[in-house]
Amino acid sequence: KIHAQDWINLTNEEQIQEDNELYMTPQPGSRSSFHSLAGAYVIGSINPELYKDPEDNSETNFPEGNIGRLWFSVEYEQETERLLVFLIKARNLQAPADSCSPFVKIYLLPDERRFLQSKTKCKTSNPHFDENFVFQASSKTLHQRTLKFLVFHTDKQKRHHLLGQVILPLRNETLTSDSKLVIWRDLEAENLEPPSEYGDIQFSLSYNDYLGRLSVVVLRARGLKLQDESVYVKVALMNHNKFIKCKKTAAVLGSPNPVYNESFSFKTDQKELDTASLSLSVVQKAEDDKSHQLGRVVVGPYMYARGRELEHWNEMTSKPKELVKRWHTLAVAPN
Repeated sequence: KIHAQDWINLTNEEQIQEDNELYMTPQPGSRSSFHSLAGAYVIGSINPELYKDPEDNSETNFPEGNIGRLWFSVEYEQETERLLVFLIKARNLQAPADSCSPFVKIYLLPDERRFLQSKTKCKTSNPHFDENFVFQASSKTLHQRTLKFLVFHTDKQKRHHLLGQVILPLRNETLTSDSKLVIWRDLEAENLEPPSEYGDIQFSLSYNDYLGRLSVVVLRARGLKLQDESVYVKVALMNHNKFIKCKKTAAVLGSPNPVYNESFSFKTDQKELDTASLSLSVVQKAEDDKSHQLGRVVVGPYMYARGRELEHWNEMTSKPKELVKRWHTLAVAPN
C-alpha cells in the first residue's frame, strides 16, 4: 500500500451506485455505453502517471501460477458517505484464448444483486482502465462492507469467462478523504462449485515450528442458510478432545456469503500436532442474543479427520511457515 498524490484534471467518467436505488444522469455530449450497469454519470478522470512508483516492481514480479494482478485505489468521504473506487489497471491476465478482452465488475458486499462495471478493453492482457466508481455507504456500516472485484474476459462469441477475483474487506483499511490508498492484489480463482447443503467455509492454516505457533486465517463462507441475522466464526483448539482455547471473528450482518479475513494464532508445541485439532463453527447470532450453529468443520490428524480435512492438516505440517488455503464443506455437529 502506498499513498498517492491528489487526483487532478478530472475529465473522465465516474460511475455511481446508491444503497437504495440506481439511477442515470447523463451529461451533455457524454458517452453512455455502460453495458448492464444500472446507474452512472460522467464527472472526471485521473492522470494514471500520478500512481506510478519508480521503484515498484509489482508489474514484473509475478509468482508461479499467478492468474493476474489488479491495481485500484479506495477513498471514503465522511461528509457525503461516498466510497470512491478508482480502477487503475490489471497485468498478466490469463485468458482462455489467444486474445484477452477484459472488463471488471465491482460489488460492495453484502449486496450481491447490484454492481458497477468497467468498459471492456479489447485484445490486451495488461489493460489500463482508469475509471472512477462511487458507492453510497453509511459510515456506521462501512467496516462491515467488502469490495469484490470480478475480472472477466469476453470471447469472440461475446461470452463472458471469469478470470479471477479480488476480495477486500473494508474493516482492515483506514479510509479517509485526506489520503487515497493505492492497492494491488493478485487475482484468485473463484470456487465455481455449488455450495453444499449447509454452506462452505474457506480458511488458511500455517504452522511455525520455530515459534511453536499454529495460525488460522478465516477467509470467508458461502451458501449459508440464514435470514438477516449476523454470523461469525468460532475457532476452537482441542487436544485429545479437551478444549484448549477459543477465538471468534467479528460478526457480519445479513450475508449468506460473509467475508472475514481474520487471523488467529494458538501456542502449540510441535509434538502436540498429532493429538490436536481445530474446530471451526459458523454461528448465527439472533436479536435475543441466542446463538445457533449453522455448521462446522474439524481439521486435524487421522485421529479426528478424514478426506480434505485430513489432507489440509497434513499439508500444513509438511510445509512449515507456509499458508495453506482450502475450502471445506460445513456439516451439522452431532448432538
